[in-house]
Amino acid sequence: MTDVTGVTDESAETGTAGGSFPELLRLDEIDKNLFRGSCHAGAPLRAFGGQVAAQALTSAGRTVGADRAVHSLHGYFIRPGDPRRPIVYEVERVRDGRSYTTRRVTAVQRGEAIFTLSASFKEPETGAERQRTAPTVTPPEELPDPYLAWAEADPDGYARSAAARTLQMRFVPADSPGLPPEQPGMPQQFVWLRSATPLPADDPLLHVCALTYLSDLTLASTTAMHLQPPRFRRQEPPRLTLASLDHAMWFHRPFRADEWLLFAQRSPSSADGRGLAIGEFYDTAGSLVASAVQEALVRERRAPAEG
Repeated sequence: MTDVTGVTDESAETGTAGGSFPELLRLDEIDKNLFRGSCHAGAPLRAFGGQVAAQALTSAGRTVGADRAVHSLHGYFIRPGDPRRPIVYEVERVRDGRSYTTRRVTAVQRGEAIFTLSASFKEPETGAERQRTAPTVTPPEELPDPYLAWAEADPDGYARSAAARTLQMRFVPADSPGLPPEQPGMPQQFVWLRSATPLPADDPLLHVCALTYLSDLTLASTTAMHLQPPRFRRQEPPRLTLASLDHAMWFHRPFRADEWLLFAQRSPSSADGRGLAIGEFYDTAGSLVASAVQEALVRERRAPAEG
């Protein structure tokens, strides 16, 4: 189980690719239902899983009409992706129904599948709505930028980081007023996220794929909060290996990924070397725009052998 593609915020997230989401998600169409892209590293010699998933969804969306929007995705990380090599995305047109469309995508390197994705698209409908009330948290404008501290503590690592150029992030302190009380056995964290640069308003698929990338950054660390603080809340090196095993998302309402979105996360279980995290995205008006669920590998790092 060490060959896991999805890499979390506990890793370096460095690489030379990207600087904006249109660049990170850019694909070349090399044949019908066949696309090729490149991904930056999430850990040394490991492609960042959130980018692989986002590119896979992009390839699926490129085979669907603009009148249908993605409403769900389910992905499995199978093998480690190599950030030094291109990734080929093979799209299978499973079904084109009257109101729903299904696509299956296999991401391939060196003739082997490294990631699989199923995605469903649908025509918009109207009807009665309801949602969970958004938590009341400190707004992002009142919270410090963790990347500034990173740039000061590790300027070389910050300069190499693809994520630092691509997104903005604000962590809500656990003792902030208005946070829902943490339930026993269910650690939680709240993070504001958005694209660092404006995205075109007439490309909803780009916003959905950008959110897919963002959704893979902090869920795994939520599953391990009973063992260590997330990366930006600790000074000591990580004691754990964390990696995404599978990832699912549901998109409920329109949103913009270049506007602040609150990612409210909680982890109801950790056992058998696996942790489960559940997350909800809210816009600043309190609308629940998307949900995500991830199972992550959670392992103690082995001490280096003495020689």
